[in-house]
Amino acid sequence: MAAALAVAGLAIAACGSDDSSSSDTAAAGSDAPADSAAPADSAAPAGSDAAAGGDCVVGVSWNNYQEERWAKWDEPALQAAIEAGGGTYISNDAKSSAETQASNLENLISQGANVLVVLAQDGTAIKPAVADSIANGVPVIAYDRLIEDPDALYITFDNVRVGEMEAEAVLGVVSEGNFVIIKGNSADANADFLREGYVNAGIPPVGESSDTITIVGETYTDNWDPANAQASMEQFLTAENNEIDAVLSENDGMAGGVVAALEAQGLAGQIPVSGQDGDQAALNRIAQGTQTVSVWKDARELGTTAGEAAVALCATPDPASVAGTAPFTTPDGNEVTSILLEPIPITQDNLNVVLDAGWIDQAALCEGVDAGSVAACG
Repeated sequence: MAAALAVAGLAIAACGSDDSSSSDTAAAGSDAPADSAAPADSAAPAGSDAAAGGDCVVGVSWNNYQEERWAKWDEPALQAAIEAGGGTYISNDAKSSAETQASNLENLISQGANVLVVLAQDGTAIKPAVADSIANGVPVIAYDRLIEDPDALYITFDNVRVGEMEAEAVLGVVSEGNFVIIKGNSADANADFLREGYVNAGIPPVGESSDTITIVGETYTDNWDPANAQASMEQFLTAENNEIDAVLSENDGMAGGVVAALEAQGLAGQIPVSGQDGDQAALNRIAQGTQTVSVWKDARELGTTAGEAAVALCATPDPASVAGTAPFTTPDGNEVTSILLEPIPITQDNLNVVLDAGWIDQAALCEGVDAGSVAACG
């Protein structure tokens, strides 16, 4: 996709707490598809041919490689861009452990990494390891998720805008009534960036309601796990006697859990549900009418941008020297160098966008969809 860069500095709401199990009004929940293989670790120990074979070795630390998008979309694009630039790709997987990820950074450097790309499990917990890496001359890219270090390069989609797009799509269907908000991991700043976007679009702030919208349930979701999101949604439905009019789910995996809870009550397709990432299952739910929107962040674009930036940092380890960057003020008041990419909201009306981009094929998109009911399905 030919997405434009959105590089204006944003006023961002406060980050989530470090307690990934905390919630506002109910139990937590989250998302992790589970069929991906382990990351391709093309590395060899320092001194081996792989580490010594080029001037640019890029070490990628995945927080949880089992999530669908990392293996399917991000890693291939990231690795291809690094190798196209003459670099070598190595990686490891923290398997959702903040402690493991900290040691994984040391491991990647020991294998010869000149630049690190870090998809943070916990943006706060990883800060000391990131600071040590940068202090020792190894630049760090905070991939998709913010790390509050002024010397890191932050590359992501404009997550406040993602939140705005989710809320706009839901409000376009239901503009008043009882709303539920299913947020992501509290240790991930993206959860609060998305929530800020909701407020910008007209959803009341945390702990508040408006003349037209009552927030009857709001929760963080540990590790973005869909099973926990489903459990939270079941609790909200029970507490409100199923009298819920709309659900803002911050990503597609959790939206799947929400829709499962709604299906159990015969409500799927009657209540608008948001999400993001363009997961295949979510796009099929949009075609079927059980999910309203998935804000598509073409992970191939993100991976390519980060891979090209990593190669550039091998040559010049100053984030501000990377093409397309701009200052970004973080929730903690740090000014970091960033590249923010523009997302696209996908609804039933423009499913052709993901088809034309080769993100999904028609058979997968239209499985279970009645013939003639959705334009993209024929």
